[in-house]
Amino acid sequence: MMLRIVFILLLALVAVGGVWSYQKIANPGPPQLETSLLYSSPRSIDPFTLHSTAAPDADNESAAGRQVSNDDLLGQWTIIFTGYTFCPDICPTTMAQLKQSWTDINQVSATPMQVWMVSVDPQRDDIPRLRDYVGFFNDGLDASDQPPFLGVRGEHKDLFPFVRNIGLMYSIPEEDETNYLVNHSAAIILISPEGHQQAVFRASHEPGMIPTVNPTLLVNDLKRIIRYLE
Repeated sequence: MMLRIVFILLLALVAVGGVWSYQKIANPGPPQLETSLLYSSPRSIDPFTLHSTAAPDADNESAAGRQVSNDDLLGQWTIIFTGYTFCPDICPTTMAQLKQSWTDINQVSATPMQVWMVSVDPQRDDIPRLRDYVGFFNDGLDASDQPPFLGVRGEHKDLFPFVRNIGLMYSIPEEDETNYLVNHSAAIILISPEGHQQAVFRASHEPGMIPTVNPTLLVNDLKRIIRYLE
């Protein structure tokens, strides 16, 4: 009788262990990440209207740029970082690293992928200048559906709330300054196809090195995040 009870208890323990193991396999939990933070729940983005380097719908939009809003984030994974065309280090380095990694980035998901470089220098970065800048990095990449890199700008009154809302920052020069640097975040934000903030890729701060997001770690984490979310 005692042996029978022990046997039944052992079977029960095996069954419980099997259920636990199945749950761990079926629901493994958030991925282990190297350089990024996956938000515990998606973060909404306040309504915004900015202008981009996308091909204009009409001739009079060419200089001002095509309007972009929350709707333009839908249906694609969007990688957003702040920068400016006069930036001497972080911005061109980040753009070059993203271009070099673009094949790997673009293959992470069947859903379209796009990088938004949001200019934090509204005084000097107009649409023609931004178009030339991102065009250099788009050169040689497949842009049959849409350009991999999109330049986005806005006046400070529209730009600052958007940048702050996605957890980034930038400095504002004095009105009479013409030759200046803009301090800005080096982190990169991942926006989901539903138009929500999903994760932040943090820059590495090494002594004597430019603070940028490590491109290899970014790709690795991007794969884990999208695999987990999709």
